[in-house]
Amino acid sequence: MTEPTNPGLLSLLRGTPLAHVHTPLPDQHPGFWAKLECLSAGGMKARAAVSMLRGARSRGELRPGAPVVESTSGTLGVGLAFAGQALGHPIVLVVDRELESSMRSLLRAHGARVEVVDRPHPVGGWQQARLERVRELCAELPGAYWPDQYNNPDNPAGYHGLAEEIVAELGAADVLVCSVGSGGHSAGAVRTLRRHWPRLRLIGVDTVGSTIFGQPARHRIMRGLGSSIFPRNVAYGEFDEVHWVGPGEAVDSCRRLAAHSFVSGGWSTGAVALVAAWAARREVGTRVVTVFPDGPQRYLDSIFNDDFCRANGLLDRPIANRPVEIAHPQALEVHGWARCRAVHDPASAVEVPA
Repeated sequence: MTEPTNPGLLSLLRGTPLAHVHTPLPDQHPGFWAKLECLSAGGMKARAAVSMLRGARSRGELRPGAPVVESTSGTLGVGLAFAGQALGHPIVLVVDRELESSMRSLLRAHGARVEVVDRPHPVGGWQQARLERVRELCAELPGAYWPDQYNNPDNPAGYHGLAEEIVAELGAADVLVCSVGSGGHSAGAVRTLRRHWPRLRLIGVDTVGSTIFGQPARHRIMRGLGSSIFPRNVAYGEFDEVHWVGPGEAVDSCRRLAAHSFVSGGWSTGAVALVAAWAARREVGTRVVTVFPDGPQRYLDSIFNDDFCRANGLLDRPIANRPVEIAHPQALEVHGWARCRAVHDPASAVEVPA
């Protein structure tokens, strides 16, 4: 394998701590463990980014110094910028106009070229519009490589190390709670963890308006989890249940975490924290672990901005202490926290028993 251009960077990916969180979310609970990937230099998705680029280099699909082109809603972009510096590749990121200007500036500051699409695809929304621009850029740039985070098996493979760190730090767990976007960290982490803890249960956390688990596609405020396409990295057969969380609920969780635990984050962090607290409260003695993918800095103009939250109706609303139960993902369209124990791949006619 070709040596990294900046090997010192890669040492910053590992060794993130576990915190025991007791913040009321919204009620008291016995506590859960959170892997603080926000304290990694490139955030959680830098693990996947490095894995995907290294895999492509080892197969000869990515030549030394060749450009890497990918679609991102922000977090993977930071990870790819990290991987590009570590491994010596220029990074071209396709974002959409709804991505925060501060995040665009950060990506450019890390050396990435940022391409912005200005209108959503009529069927696949912003995600599909970004992917179409990725394909155009790959045709234009000599030697360009597209990691295809949604379908690339090197994405989940990047989280084996994260899972082994959890095992070393925690020793045992009963429930893993993961946000689901590309499907990478849930698939990679649970497969490794179940080699140590075969009875570990996996709870997936999606956002309302996402199609991943069979709900209809709608405009989504929450970024970083959810999808308007069907990523093949989502390991449907590994999930025991799925929860959908609304943006008001995620905002409440993020703000509670910031005020009481000091460690907080974005939409994914708020969503998984709410569900992890519920899981810990539901059955006394259950050891629950989750992953906080990034920190709060990116969300100062959204989650932590009162004007933004009021404009979107996200403040001063009652927060349930348990989800609404639905029998099947197509039983009804959910608009807030809901739970379903029938997990299946919407792109397949075969249902996966929970």
